[in-house]
Amino acid sequence: MDFRFDIIVHYLPVLLKGTLFTIGVSLVSILCGSLLGLVIGFGKMAPKWYFRWPFHAYINIFRGTPLYVQILIVHFGLIPLFYGKTYALMSAFVALSLNSAAYSAEIFRAGIQSIDPGQREAALSLGMTRRQAMRFIILPQAIKRMVPAFGNEFIVLVKDSSLLALIAAPEIMYWSNTMKGQYLRIWEPYLTAALIYFILTYSLSKLLNYIERKV
Repeated sequence: MDFRFDIIVHYLPVLLKGTLFTIGVSLVSILCGSLLGLVIGFGKMAPKWYFRWPFHAYINIFRGTPLYVQILIVHFGLIPLFYGKTYALMSAFVALSLNSAAYSAEIFRAGIQSIDPGQREAALSLGMTRRQAMRFIILPQAIKRMVPAFGNEFIVLVKDSSLLALIAAPEIMYWSNTMKGQYLRIWEPYLTAALIYFILTYSLSKLLNYIERKV
């Protein structure tokens, strides 16, 4: 097989920029998705069914439809509705954050409900309010249990960000497709993209294993 390293070297600067874009958009999206997911997770645990069902519907819709479709709806529907035109960077952040929020909400719910209810009752019997019990007793323990799940969600989000090439967001796959189009070659662009994603996810998994041991 004739493998040309020279075209990889030629595209290396933009591939590095694409890698930074992938890391940045994934990091911001997991943070925004986690904050939104916390609200949705608490909403799903509300005691009244009519408070729960909008959050329940949100989770089911975003987990039950492909991210591919969600990105297109956000890019060609939602963003033009507010900005009057398509905007790839904004669409990338919004689509990944909304998708991540649905999964983060379930991580929060599962983490909080995994704590023994007796601990909440003990905190209330000591004079704490429900909010204080949640903040000082339940959440600190639940967050430790959530770390592996959030790590997996972050790694999945990094890989799923490759779909942003659909809307011409300048991430890794966008530049790999550009390389393929210019040189009409398959192996160099896609093997390079696969290697970059592998390095990213492998490094992240090692970092998350280290964090899990520390918390």
